[in-house]
Amino acid sequence: MPTKNAYIGRFAPSPTGPLHLGSLFTALASFLQARKSQGRWLLRIDDLDTPRLAPGAIENILTTLDAYGLHWDGEVAYESQWLEHYQNAIDQLTKNDLTYPCTCSRKQLARYRLRKPEIITYPEFCRTRQHSRTNTHSLRIKTPDQIISVVDVLHGQQQQKIHQEIGDFIIKRRDHIFSYQLAVVVSDHLQNITEIVRGIDLLDSTPRQVFLQQQLGFATPHYQHVPIIVDALGAKLSKQAFANPVHTKNMCQTLFYLLTQLQQNPPHELTSAPLNELLDWAISSWDIKRLEKISTINL
Repeated sequence: MPTKNAYIGRFAPSPTGPLHLGSLFTALASFLQARKSQGRWLLRIDDLDTPRLAPGAIENILTTLDAYGLHWDGEVAYESQWLEHYQNAIDQLTKNDLTYPCTCSRKQLARYRLRKPEIITYPEFCRTRQHSRTNTHSLRIKTPDQIISVVDVLHGQQQQKIHQEIGDFIIKRRDHIFSYQLAVVVSDHLQNITEIVRGIDLLDSTPRQVFLQQQLGFATPHYQHVPIIVDALGAKLSKQAFANPVHTKNMCQTLFYLLTQLQQNPPHELTSAPLNELLDWAISSWDIKRLEKISTINL
């Protein structure tokens, strides 16, 4: 496990649209935890899923974070520059007989699940398929019949029967794009990330990532999954749901609102304070434990 002496955190947004309030909420929590711990806070752009990238989104994310005073350490990292590292990880897993090509389409699997609704994981049609030189398939990793455990700082021990609950999952897509599950593990390793503060919607993915870390010989960071902001219908704010972009007007009021939603109880007199003064207060007063066992925050 990582040591407390060298805190390295990160924020890793996908540039599929402008930064919205839910993403800023998570970024702020991650930033404050790093600064309170006198650690480094890195910014990494998850730009692997090229069909979903939105023009201007990267610039919007960078300028918005900067405007709100969430200044990152070092250069911005781009996952699209690390393709060789992701492939090396896959080669290592394949060498250890942990991967196999899968030619099943989503349509085929959907039809199968209509007939067999009790089957919730991939039915392993291709598990015995041998690797070939063709590139018309996705790549899956074999999951073991065991329980993967991880301790989340805010939500306690999490356990997942990875084979029964998740099954063999994709680590490289049919269109040759590396999956999020693989890329995030390799990227965190490359950046020596020790602490991960992110939304609770990713808590279910964590055992998969711990499993990959174990197979690749990587250290497991400390995880802290913070609540997500939801709308009146209980849906997560997201770019896919057309969440409104964050504006750089009235930034102090927006930051004050987010700190209140993060259960930090900023004093009322700071509602009209300069942004840097409010941020200084937030860093010195930050207590992530106030978010224990909280899953959602209403907008």
